[in-house]
Amino acid sequence: VLGSVNVLQAARDAGARKVVLSSSCAVYGESPDAVDEESTTQPTSPYAASKLAMEHVASLLSTVFKLPTICLRYFNVYGDREQHKGRMASVAYHFTNQYLDKGHVKLFEGIEGYENGAQLRDFVSVEDVVDLNLFLFDNPSVSGIYNVGTGRCQSFNDMAVATVNRCRLEEGKEPLDLETLQQEKIIRYIDFPDKLRGKYQSFTEADISALRAAGYSKDFLTVEEGVSRYVGRLLEKSGKNNDAVD
Repeated sequence: VLGSVNVLQAARDAGARKVVLSSSCAVYGESPDAVDEESTTQPTSPYAASKLAMEHVASLLSTVFKLPTICLRYFNVYGDREQHKGRMASVAYHFTNQYLDKGHVKLFEGIEGYENGAQLRDFVSVEDVVDLNLFLFDNPSVSGIYNVGTGRCQSFNDMAVATVNRCRLEEGKEPLDLETLQQEKIIRYIDFPDKLRGKYQSFTEADISALRAAGYSKDFLTVEEGVSRYVGRLLEKSGKNNDAVD
């Protein structure tokens, strides 16, 4: 929070025309439905609370400094250059490494009424996040708080299938559906960790109506599209793609 204050003060002093701050869908806490920017915020972690506090401070200083400010509530972002996040990197990254290392991937078993791997998140590609930031750069009149997601949730099983099938494509193998991948134990399920019970979001989905109303009309990549492209680049860097084999 204090770091954000420093950034806003420096931006004011430098005569910046706008500041874009990274917030998080974590500010909403648990919700069984898609959330919009007017939905109740109920952080369940220090991280989420700090993001919400940052938003309030940004709103106040934006008025005091007369500095347009925008806060982007990112949903579940995956994509290039996330390796430094370690265990907090996306499941697409971890699934790729698991498949390359062991030939299978591991997902959590189902909880809270969800079947194995069927928990739902709004997974958004960093490619789309970058495009949105460039849109905001080119449209300085847009300000406020916006959800950044695709507007549709997909399952962890979808992420696993997309990852495995892109790896299989690079191996010259046919894609397989979820049921077959489960039967062949290429997709496996592990016990849900006790330490995450009560702290885990089994469902997230962004309502992006406000973003559309602000003029952003570009379609977002599906998991099948975005993950396949991302995994292809990971495999290229690892030397596991077809070009390297050839």
